[in-house]
Amino acid sequence: MATSVRIVGVGATPVGRLGRSAEELAEAALDRALADAGMARGDLQGLIAVPSLSNPTFMQAHQLATRMGLLPRKRMIVRTIDTGGAGPITSLGTARNMILSGWTDTVAVVASDAVLSMDREAFRARADESVRGSGLPSPAIPHGYDRIAQWHMRRHGVTREQLAMVPAIFSHFAARHPDAMCRRPFGVAEVLASPRVAPVTNVLECARRADGAAALVVASSSHFRRHFQKPLELCPAIVSTGEASGPLYPPAEIDEDLFSCERAARIAFETAQLSVRDIDFFALYDCFPICFLRALEAVGCCPVGGAGEFVERAWRKLSTHGALAPAEFPFNLHGGLACFGAPWEVPAMYGVLEAVAQLTGRAGPDRQIAPKPRRALVYGNGGIFSASAVAVLGDGVY
Repeated sequence: MATSVRIVGVGATPVGRLGRSAEELAEAALDRALADAGMARGDLQGLIAVPSLSNPTFMQAHQLATRMGLLPRKRMIVRTIDTGGAGPITSLGTARNMILSGWTDTVAVVASDAVLSMDREAFRARADESVRGSGLPSPAIPHGYDRIAQWHMRRHGVTREQLAMVPAIFSHFAARHPDAMCRRPFGVAEVLASPRVAPVTNVLECARRADGAAALVVASSSHFRRHFQKPLELCPAIVSTGEASGPLYPPAEIDEDLFSCERAARIAFETAQLSVRDIDFFALYDCFPICFLRALEAVGCCPVGGAGEFVERAWRKLSTHGALAPAEFPFNLHGGLACFGAPWEVPAMYGVLEAVAQLTGRAGPDRQIAPKPRRALVYGNGGIFSASAVAVLGDGVY
């Protein structure tokens, strides 16, 4: 049995309007992750993929594995996982469990999509269909998150400006990342002046539609020691994972039972025998500002109802000094969904890649937290608070 599971390779394509299919992008990202791990396609024993919106296929992981010549092979486990935006983190936990169960020694996880290259109306129709039966006006997903944002404003006193501060902060971080779609910082006034999508949601607060793919390879520690030349310090461990579920879309009456990230985080912390005080970097899903605010509260960075003030303190500091050092606000230093780019179910993978960069000291001088983090927490959210998946990476009990 493996004593730990490590991320031994990562890879990604550019993000933007790429004019390539989701399958082509997945293949490119996976080959880059394999190259980073020093592996060939034939070395893989498992593959997990999340579905794409732009090119949905039956058993998507099997489709990709067959396309890449990974099947037919006797020792190959292939699985498609759909928990929405939580998919990459769910897949990370599944890959870890497959290895710890002794089924396989190496597993790749890949997510890809090409939603920016889709026709705008076709994208909207498919996105609306994903929450069929919700009764929400189109665009349904922004309106669903908007309902929850309005509830938070009434219940916890979150202000419209505090919501707008989330993408404004992350635009400053994205401008430091060479691959991010947002190339210049913007302020709260610009967010509030951007076109309205729903009553308290504007365009610059929405996950930014993009094409792109990202992949990673995980391996058992025993297999790593036998077969890899890569330094161990460049391969963070998957310390623990946790998952929980909520409804596909908000019920008529919103209450605290809607949210599942708290339980997912609690499971991940308890399994790792760690707490929020042991985490040095956080990649928290921020498809809309309310998702990030809830995540801050769920993982214990601030009390329930306190996330708006937490973000406002950071924004005031950034506004006063013109910048935030990575260690001052160690969240989504790649820029998050609204500013880095969001190819449908891929973005949580970008959070993992940023966590790996931080943990291995390879994030670059503009983004690297100093001293180098020991542990990171990554969170993926699917649907409209429908699926929560949390993983702790780095050092810990495993």
